[in-house]
Amino acid sequence: MNEKTKKTKSAKKIQAVKLAVIGGSGLYNIEGLKDVRELKVKTPFGNPSDAIVIGKLGGHEVAFLPRHGRGHRILPTEVNSQANIWALKSIGVERIISVSAVGSLRKDYKPMDLVIPDQVLDRTRRLPNTYFGNGVVGHITFAEPFCEELRQSALGATKGLEIKVHNKGTLVCMEGPAFSTLAESNLYRSWKMDIIGMTVLPEAKLAREAEICYATLAFVTDYDCWHGEHESVTVDMVVANLLKNVDNAKKIITRLVPEVPEGERTCPCASALQNAIMTDKKKIPAAARKKLGLFLGKYLK
Repeated sequence: MNEKTKKTKSAKKIQAVKLAVIGGSGLYNIEGLKDVRELKVKTPFGNPSDAIVIGKLGGHEVAFLPRHGRGHRILPTEVNSQANIWALKSIGVERIISVSAVGSLRKDYKPMDLVIPDQVLDRTRRLPNTYFGNGVVGHITFAEPFCEELRQSALGATKGLEIKVHNKGTLVCMEGPAFSTLAESNLYRSWKMDIIGMTVLPEAKLAREAEICYATLAFVTDYDCWHGEHESVTVDMVVANLLKNVDNAKKIITRLVPEVPEGERTCPCASALQNAIMTDKKKIPAAARKKLGLFLGKYLK
């Protein structure tokens, strides 16, 4: 963050920001980002990972939230995704692009490649992955975990770049923080999974419950531990390859921001809660109404 960055304390002072990027350190320093300011948001679910950085790219507002905090201080299992998604929703975000590092589970998805997955397999166990509960029962449709319209926009933004792009794939989401055992890696390969990471869930599920479109730029950093001709994944390997991909991530985001439609959304994400709430409106506790009003308010009138 440069010295000219303005700091604000309340989401009420910020006009609606429709597009957000969740990623690692460095992404808020995109060249050409103007009118940069920080926003600290308090949520009913605790504190987000860090302050939200907001700026303009080509005249379009975009928000950046470092998932692990600046300086990479937060484990995957410690990321407060409920607070992160709530905070972004509270400033008007309708679309989220997630940027993450992943391991490859197949030979043709090579380190330094980019995958824009269309499916995910949930292998998490302890992470809060819903806003429902405490008197409110809801069941979202999650057959297509990533917004197809946003996926296609992201794919379009990669055209012409010197990077190998895979336009689909199934991402296995594990908790970590340890990398896979060889047995786990081979099991996922036998299931025909494509890549593996630690952060797309519960983000994608919570974004759907918040009626926010969500897609992921998954940058391959390693071959997990299954590939006999390559060394097993290490932190040094992940960091080195991820840093090499930072420029590509910046280029894609810079291209993507102006191309994202600004009108009313027509994808299923925009109305994901319309038929999801099972609880009788009269039976929903006042505390739950207040806590989830940001998402459910229009459906509880």
